Amino acid sequence: MEFVSKLIGLGQTPVVLLSVFLVCFIGYLLGSVKVKGLCLGTAGVFLFALLFGYLCTIPALQDVPVLKNFFMANAHDSKISSFKFISNIGLVLFVTSVGSIAGPKFFRDLKANAKSYVPMGALIILMGAVVTVAFALIPGIGSAYATGILSGALTSTPAFSAAQGAVEAMAPDQLGLVSLGHAVAYPFGVIGVVLFVQIMPRILKADMAKERTLIGNAAAAAAAEKKEKKRFELDEFGFGAFGLAVVLGILLGSIKIPLSGEGFDGPCFSLGLTGGPLLMSLILAHFGHIGPVSLKIDEHALKSFREFGLMLFLVGAGVEGGVELVEQIAASEYGIMLVVYGFAAGAIMTIIPMVVGYLFARKICKLPLLNNLGSITGGMTSTPALGTLIGVAGTDDVAGAYASTYPIALVLVVLASQLINSFMLV
Repeated sequence: MEFVSKLIGLGQTPVVLLSVFLVCFIGYLLGSVKVKGLCLGTAGVFLFALLFGYLCTIPALQDVPVLKNFFMANAHDSKISSFKFISNIGLVLFVTSVGSIAGPKFFRDLKANAKSYVPMGALIILMGAVVTVAFALIPGIGSAYATGILSGALTSTPAFSAAQGAVEAMAPDQLGLVSLGHAVAYPFGVIGVVLFVQIMPRILKADMAKERTLIGNAAAAAAAEKKEKKRFELDEFGFGAFGLAVVLGILLGSIKIPLSGEGFDGPCFSLGLTGGPLLMSLILAHFGHIGPVSLKIDEHALKSFREFGLMLFLVGAGVEGGVELVEQIAASEYGIMLVVYGFAAGAIMTIIPMVVGYLFARKICKLPLLNNLGSITGGMTSTPALGTLIGVAGTDDVAGAYASTYPIALVLVVLASQLINSFMLV
């Protein structure tokens, strides 16, 4: 056995890379399994990544040659930093690709449907906030745990950070509850929306070819715009233009806006690595050039970046989430029932806003199905669900609805986390 350890010498970098692509292979294998026509798709990667993260925390792993290199004692292990980095790279690749694909027709679609997308994003977060307050009022629960659950149910890292900031300033002894709530609610927050966007078209027996024509009207109008002149291209595939969108997006996402009287020392809002690159890529793709320099990016490259980025994001977030969930449960002083409660509450916080948002968009706004589901993925700030919906819909045009609703939801969920704790922790 010692010989095996010497023969296969895995350092930290090879371990992380091997883990990423092992999770990728088995996760896609799991995601391809269909049950009554439904499958997890790319979310299968996330589900197996959670399991993989858990398995890597088993203490007995330290006694097994080669496998001991995969052991992670807690979320502070140095390998977790590598998974976070991979997750961030994937997130940036995904949202920049989505913005670049949606950009040419985004503002036309937004103009036509702004009266639906804006209130829908606000309604989804409002419903989430109402349910959060209701759970927070239950004796023994409180707002720290409830807002942590909300951030997990909506898979929103900015909301999680805002909840942490508010709790740390007002009740630092409850900070662990925020992390626990986020960790236990996050898995269903991902899987629930992914399944919803697959189930609804089946329940409605939707004619997807017809639905694609309804959402494709904006695309057809955009394609009819005047042809641009043959501009200077930095490279064949548009990697240079993609890099510019990422650089400007990260800078935009890094701008901080204080949310309290403490200024930049207190809780702050920022678009982060999701909102910044998404908005910047939408803008650059809309204009399509800077002077004589083309910002066009090859469509096939964008689709490859989108799927590859989503995979990397789910692997990194899943492994980190699996390790953190084990750590938070082990450190919790509140017992397993609180964990069970948190999972159930998170499921409710995912389902109610999603269903109410869907009914509002269908009955009040009269949105076509794909516009409806696309805006739900944005309102729920669900990156994985958008990837699944694109596959279900068979068109990239749903990304426009996601991009229209996402910024509204992002801002409001951060403010909701901040305000709920500010009022209820006093």
